[in-house]
Amino acid sequence: MPVVGPVRRTAARVAALMVATLALGAGVDPVTPALAAPAVGPLAAAAAAKAPNGDDEGGTEKLREQLDAASKGWIDARTALARSTKRQKDLGVQLKAIEGELGVRDAKVGEIAGVAYRTGRLGTAAVLLDSGSPDAFMERAATLDQVAANEDRALRGLLDTRDRANRTKIALDTEIIEQRKQVLVMAKRKQQAEQALEVAAAEAKREAAQRSTSSGGNGTRGTSTANADPAPRNSDGSWPSESCSVDDPTPADGCITPRTLHALEQAKAAGFTRYVSCHRPSGSGEHPKGRACDFAAEKGGFGGDATGGDKTYGNNLAAYFIRNADRLAVLYVIWYRQIWLPSSGWKSYSGAGGDPSSDHTNHVHLSVY
Repeated sequence: MPVVGPVRRTAARVAALMVATLALGAGVDPVTPALAAPAVGPLAAAAAAKAPNGDDEGGTEKLREQLDAASKGWIDARTALARSTKRQKDLGVQLKAIEGELGVRDAKVGEIAGVAYRTGRLGTAAVLLDSGSPDAFMERAATLDQVAANEDRALRGLLDTRDRANRTKIALDTEIIEQRKQVLVMAKRKQQAEQALEVAAAEAKREAAQRSTSSGGNGTRGTSTANADPAPRNSDGSWPSESCSVDDPTPADGCITPRTLHALEQAKAAGFTRYVSCHRPSGSGEHPKGRACDFAAEKGGFGGDATGGDKTYGNNLAAYFIRNADRLAVLYVIWYRQIWLPSSGWKSYSGAGGDPSSDHTNHVHLSVY
């Protein structure tokens, strides 16, 4: 009797090993979908061993800070520009209505002025002295008050409407100035990102640490046409501030932001279900902040340079994130020695390590706002 427990545990291990072996022989993806941890066993251990670690985002901490600030600034400026453009449109509609009202009031005051010019204004003393009785006197006094009140109301209405029209025109001019300002900010942020990349490339070249990028990213050749559900925004269209506050559902464990989780779930819903790792406790990139995920190109985890169908998978995944950049608040995408920025598109980007992880030739890196 005492040996029953160990015998059962041994049988369970043998059965699990047979299932794993059969899965490999049948060509079944041995790694569970992106949001679930791989099954406990040799395959999971192998995938974890191949996972990127440390500062694998490539470049330097200073470069990543520059890219982060540049992309955030560009996205914020674009949001402000869209908000200002909407206000300008609303003000234009408002001004058109005010100008229509102004025309009616102008005509009314003009009519009053025309009558006064043709017949002369009613003289108060003459009208009251011409009264034949006390009742007629009181009636004519009330009439004079009513006429004066109507004329005063018409004139004040005209002046108020003109004032509203002037204020609306000033507001329109202010929005145009705001839009010019945000366009300049976007241009400066784009220049900041591109200059940072140029400086990094020059430094890497001088240090002879940069690999050739002639075989480049091909990131723009993906064919994904799937649309993601947009992540929640503030009422003014900006992105709410988020912390690393939700559990990371990938094998990496730890925490991620709600927006990162949304991007992760949307990618899975679009069919990109291969191995994913998000949070890492160390390093200076976005992973420790819970704002980045690495999506393996191979089914089994982070291996060598992706080729064939694995590279096509990476191309399509990168294309999916770029297509939905505005919906998912994408800061940048790194894939196959290239980085995609919302301000500049694809640019050359290689890691100082010259390995598949830092060169991003075995995984697609996603950073969100």
